Amino acid sequence: MSSRVLLFVPVLAACVGDPATSVTDSDAGESSTASTTTSGSSGDGATESTTGVTAPTGTSGSTGDVTTEATSGPTTGDDPALGCNGHVALCGRRYDEVAYPCTHNSYSSQDAGFTPLVANQRRTVAVQLEEGVRALMLDVHLDEGETALCHGTCTYGKTPHVDVLADIAAFLAANPREVVTILYEDSAPVGDIAADYAALDLADKLFVYEGGPFPTLEEMIAADTRLVVTAEQGGPPPAWYHHLWDLAWDTPYSYMSADEFSCALNRGDTDNPLFLVNHWVNSVLDLPLEMNAIEVNTYEVLHARVVECMQESGDFPNFVAVDYYERGDLFAVVDALNGV
Repeated sequence: MSSRVLLFVPVLAACVGDPATSVTDSDAGESSTASTTTSGSSGDGATESTTGVTAPTGTSGSTGDVTTEATSGPTTGDDPALGCNGHVALCGRRYDEVAYPCTHNSYSSQDAGFTPLVANQRRTVAVQLEEGVRALMLDVHLDEGETALCHGTCTYGKTPHVDVLADIAAFLAANPREVVTILYEDSAPVGDIAADYAALDLADKLFVYEGGPFPTLEEMIAADTRLVVTAEQGGPPPAWYHHLWDLAWDTPYSYMSADEFSCALNRGDTDNPLFLVNHWVNSVLDLPLEMNAIEVNTYEVLHARVVECMQESGDFPNFVAVDYYERGDLFAVVDALNGV
């Protein structure tokens, strides 16, 4: 268990009602809590409600169990021109104190030409970003001398790595108050990957973690270092090419049914400051299956899972990763985690 913010969230009985959020935020480095009742669906899954989610405190150390209650009233009334990742309430929170909607094999989408046999998403990365996804899992290979995003083998579909990076660069340019994270499964050499960033003149946007507390989202936005890059195999240099398992830990991911979901340590170290919850179910052939996503991406199932993992580990889930993100309530669950 890490020494960073520890969250223990009681699961309270849910009741359907109008969205209501009571948020108290203070300056960076001081505590911040949120009481939230959420109702509604961001996709095609079931509509559920929740109470009893607290936002990160903003200081390191542990907390006891927190009891929260829903209060009626308006939401935060965020101004997009002032918000950070869409919400003013997130600006004063450190990068590791925020939850981000994450897509598994983000590039492997039917709209990008991947066969449904291996596709994990329907919509392209460009659309995912526009719709609110802020963390992307990308598998980068070297195919015929070029970097390409492929699911295992490039036979079933591939997308040039540089093309997806161009979509990310365009999104960052058009949305100057958004922070995006890439989690690479990297099979290509780091030099080839870095060359794609250089070709798009992205160097100035890349965040470099130098140890110690992470900056707040507002600080990252002010510095315009809004693209965080991590890799499962490689690591620095370059300095911005962080080794993922030096910064994060994750849950297992080879599930064949929702009954198998686990919050156990898979990779990394629980003392690391970031936490990735892998939340998808494959077919008996260990392939993506949209029908499974429809089942496990509902608010009831997904929210219960992340709360369970918070309670078991004491760590805040930073990346909530799913297949077919539009099939269900990923965004509502992440908003509940963030208390917005």
